[in-house]
Amino acid sequence: MQNIELSKNFNTQSAAQAGDGRTETSLASLFLLFFKIGCTAFGGFMALISVVQDYMVKRRGLLTEEDMLDGISLATILPGPVAVNVVAYAGYRVRGPMGALASAAGAILPAFLLLSGLSYAYFRFGQLPFAGRLFTGFIPAVAAIIFAAAWNMGVKTIKGVPEAVITLAAFGLLAGVGGFIMTLGIILVSGLAGVLLFRDVVSLSPKATPVVRNGERKGNSGGDSLPAIGAAYFGVLPWALVGKLIITFGCMSLLLFGGGYVFIPMIQQIVVDKYGWVTRQEFIDAIALGQVTPGPILISAAFIGYKVAGFVGAAAATAAIFGPPAVVMLLCARFLDRIKGSKTLRAALRGIRPAVIGMIAAAGVTVAESMGLNVFSSLIFGLSLVALLRFKVETAWIIPAAGAAGLLLH
Repeated sequence: MQNIELSKNFNTQSAAQAGDGRTETSLASLFLLFFKIGCTAFGGFMALISVVQDYMVKRRGLLTEEDMLDGISLATILPGPVAVNVVAYAGYRVRGPMGALASAAGAILPAFLLLSGLSYAYFRFGQLPFAGRLFTGFIPAVAAIIFAAAWNMGVKTIKGVPEAVITLAAFGLLAGVGGFIMTLGIILVSGLAGVLLFRDVVSLSPKATPVVRNGERKGNSGGDSLPAIGAAYFGVLPWALVGKLIITFGCMSLLLFGGGYVFIPMIQQIVVDKYGWVTRQEFIDAIALGQVTPGPILISAAFIGYKVAGFVGAAAATAAIFGPPAVVMLLCARFLDRIKGSKTLRAALRGIRPAVIGMIAAAGVTVAESMGLNVFSSLIFGLSLVALLRFKVETAWIIPAAGAAGLLLH
């Protein structure tokens, strides 16, 4: 009994030390970490989530696997871009609301700056043919990053046959059927399965990572001015256009369920057909450029904002498309913190976590299918996977190397 008590005291002390370690993570450090992540997270929302998992869980130990999977689960069923919501959740777990702001800003800024530059070049010089060649190298590497993340999460989360069955079922359903309704169904059914299977075996003590707040535990415009063009076209001042961009994209962001690709038709209907802010071809090119930049595909909103009101319009559209859903995410995360000690909820989360791993693996299959089966893509995929799993190479090196190979060999 004495040994057991000593072990409990040691574990409690270790947990406290871990929490104290989190207090040493400054807002500037969080911003720089996610800026680095944002520079390398090419290939869509699951790629960004996979890179976040690699740094926040494996390399820095700022979150547990359970924290990460809970954030993904919550982001999946809430409106808005899943990846940015997960980033905001991760920052919130470490440094509260300001940590969420620093993390989200750091993750979005690289893609925003790159797309703003590409937008300027596009409207001044026309289409950018190099983007396609760059992306042929990115896609196999992105698929490898996603599979590596699923593997690393699975090793620590799948502890028995029930979890393995849930993982395989989620993978099969999402890879075979797909869609937001199926995703939502997987979350709900796996949560119910968790309650039925694990309610009598989960720990009563909550394992939630303490939230740390403030260091304490608790092509055609030439050289003309784009803002001036927007003002002349609509007959209003640029700041009125900026306000209209914020309202339009902010309202749309709260209607987004199911990921950026699901959201594309709604954006097109409003910005092309209703307001005429961009042409149909420009909208298609905006989506293509958004795919070539790191981060979530909805960064394409910056392209549209740039066409309407220049750099200020790009910033306004970007903040509006990502901001409101992130606020909703944080409110729900705060509520989750308060009820996470519930035995029923903990059992449900234990069922949902392996399902999320299966969904991540299914996303990897989707990305792999789009890369095309040839010697080049297979070689990039294989080398990336070995580098990640065997040699623990940072994704910050994987993505640029793959992109450079795409430029040189195509």
